[in-house]
Amino acid sequence: MSPVGAIELARDVALAKGPDAVSYLQGQLSQDVEALSVGDSAFSLLLQPQGKIDAFLRVTRVGDDELALDVDAGFGEPMLARLRRFLLRVKVELTLVDWTVVAIRGADAAVPAGRWRVRPETPGVDGFDVIGPGAAVPEGVPVIDPAAYEALRIRTGVPRMGSELDESTIPATAGIVDRTVSFTKGCYTGQELVARIDSRGDRVPTRLRGVLGDVPVGAALSRDGRDVGRVTSAAAGVALAYVRREVEPPADLLATWQGGKAPVAVRALPLDEA
Repeated sequence: MSPVGAIELARDVALAKGPDAVSYLQGQLSQDVEALSVGDSAFSLLLQPQGKIDAFLRVTRVGDDELALDVDAGFGEPMLARLRRFLLRVKVELTLVDWTVVAIRGADAAVPAGRWRVRPETPGVDGFDVIGPGAAVPEGVPVIDPAAYEALRIRTGVPRMGSELDESTIPATAGIVDRTVSFTKGCYTGQELVARIDSRGDRVPTRLRGVLGDVPVGAALSRDGRDVGRVTSAAAGVALAYVRREVEPPADLLATWQGGKAPVAVRALPLDEA
């Protein structure tokens, strides 16, 4: 069951402004930025030329020539550094701004002027996010406990930068291609690897899976005495883990970790069933 209420999310927000902002991001992000109307949002990837992940972010068009980019806290500056690397002879200003992001789940609330109601980071649940200067938990809406929201994040298979995602991650392994990539737009940086893996049926060595079981981050997962995965996030009896391709969920596994007294039985599931 999803928690009901609202919580401020730990996100960094940047603005891309200027007459070339839309066309520049169209060539850098995996989503079809040009298709976004003012007020629309979409999740996207910012990739290395080799196709691995530099940032998993949300892009919101807040003006004709202005877009907001929000990413997990601590990754705003690296995201901008990557975008500035290819910023040659184009009129785009990229800056971090003091905006906030609030998740509202299972409740409704008016969105004040100057802020935007955007696509929620946790897919398939009743709710939305709000982004903008001074965005806050609405009056009269209960505050969601951070642990409860973390469990929701894990159950809905949302990876975090620094936990599930880093500069070595191939998008297909994290299960986010469907919600972040447009296969009908023009070329963008890193497109070749994404398209090649998709054309071959997403056959990657490991995949992000949901896990049912009370295990800590870092726990090793095994089957028949063989190491097949490792837990990357955990909360309230659910977890995320990268698991080898040959383990087809649902699958019963054993979890072990330093300080654990005995192996714990857990169950690996597809991301949308944890």
